[in-house]
Amino acid sequence: MPELPEVETVRKGLASLVLNKTIASVDVRWPRIIESPEVPMFSALLKGQQLLGFDRRGKFLIFKLTDYDLISHLRMEGKYEFFANEPIIDKHTHIIFHFTDGSQLQYHDVRKFGRMTLVDKDQSNMYKGIQQLGPEPKPELFLLPAFERGLKKAKKAIKPLLLDQKLVTGLGNIYVDEALWEAKIHPEQPANTLTSDEIVLLHAAIIDVLDRAVKAGGTTIRTYLNALGEAGKFQQSLHVYGQTGNPCPRCGTPIVKIKVAQRGTHFCPHCQQLQMRDFL
Repeated sequence: MPELPEVETVRKGLASLVLNKTIASVDVRWPRIIESPEVPMFSALLKGQQLLGFDRRGKFLIFKLTDYDLISHLRMEGKYEFFANEPIIDKHTHIIFHFTDGSQLQYHDVRKFGRMTLVDKDQSNMYKGIQQLGPEPKPELFLLPAFERGLKKAKKAIKPLLLDQKLVTGLGNIYVDEALWEAKIHPEQPANTLTSDEIVLLHAAIIDVLDRAVKAGGTTIRTYLNALGEAGKFQQSLHVYGQTGNPCPRCGTPIVKIKVAQRGTHFCPHCQQLQMRDFL
């Protein structure tokens, strides 16, 4: 699944490729991708709209149009592809934005899980999925005291807690594993048993890992390409994710993979030991 770094990279790619283009028409080849309004109205309202900018909130892309915000979530396999001319349409091409200059932007999705919603201009923050998100993982927004308070209230394991997007947004399977390794925290450690020192380390690790991944253009494990058709490079910096059996870069112990909340989870059994503590 594209996580914050991949979605941010797609956002930058779209801004470089289709900014200020005007939509001539929209073909919806798989209607379930459109949440609202109904498909005929969705296509009709987008006709004549100009792409004025691109924002991101967590893993949501927000197309800033003349009169509307178009909210797009890529889910597991969604991706955008731009064609200046001679477009290629295949069975995974589900939405086509035709522009007045003859170019087009296509939305591809092998699993068809992605979703789009059209809302009134500057009202994307009122969208339910966005309202539920925690702060962006930036030092000025992701504040340590609020993060610590949230952790102290939660008895669930730290990994699934970080995946639910409410304490901080943008983390998925890859970057949770990497941040927990960096902070030397076991993925099944109950959140409310973390010490203040561990919370400080985890807070810093989340910011660091996501910042480095954004700068690297995200992580390409299987199919992710950005809107420019380029693969990310952060996979070259992964310490534990996808490294099962390889030596831990810190201590040399083989990395192991287990299931945590039905998600494949990678960690170092020496550096990230489960601490048997009473709830703090």
